[in-house]
Amino acid sequence: MGPGGRPRRQPGPHLRHAGESLADWRYSLETALSYAPDHISAYALIVEDGTKLAAQIRRGEVPEIDDDDHAAKYELADELISAAGLSWYEVSNWSRTPEQACRHNLAYWRGDDWWGIGPGAHSHVGGVRWWNVKHPTAYANRLGSGLSPAAGRETLDSQTRNVERVMLEARLNSGLDITSLGGLGDTGRHAVAGLIADGLIDPASAFHGSLVLTLKGRLLADAVVRRILPD
Repeated sequence: MGPGGRPRRQPGPHLRHAGESLADWRYSLETALSYAPDHISAYALIVEDGTKLAAQIRRGEVPEIDDDDHAAKYELADELISAAGLSWYEVSNWSRTPEQACRHNLAYWRGDDWWGIGPGAHSHVGGVRWWNVKHPTAYANRLGSGLSPAAGRETLDSQTRNVERVMLEARLNSGLDITSLGGLGDTGRHAVAGLIADGLIDPASAFHGSLVLTLKGRLLADAVVRRILPD
């Protein structure tokens, strides 16, 4: 998984757009769509601390990430992918039918159990999360010695589980159950009206009891979650 619990890989074409012009990005999208895929993942670049890219950006050798550029490319991606007959089911994922949505991907967003195998892999079973050592040699040595490759673990308390549920389920097109915000105090409930007024939440979905992001809301998904969660 990537930062914030984001799954790193899903089936189907994977599109990233760092360093591309909008015209280049359009060409990449149109090329991918020409193969008539049933699933597409399109993730914004996340610069990880300690990587070569992070160092290059810090030294000014590579330009910093431009949020407006990301937004323009996301809007173009959604336009072209939707026109090709795929629908978003998670902020960065589209599928041709609900059945073709990535079940592995949805397991992350719904807080299901999964078991990760390999160096650096994360697992979650029964409210306990653990992660393996990152280096392949260390991983192999531990297995060869009959030791667990786990580097650390944590047991999620009810508050943490609730916060993570909001963060993850809010990204799905099925939306976040409004009644579940009762456990978040007045902050979550009072935020709903403001999110609708700001065009971040589909008012029809709220009427039917769930919070579903609009296109604008998908661009600002992290900000939406911050407004729902208590300080």
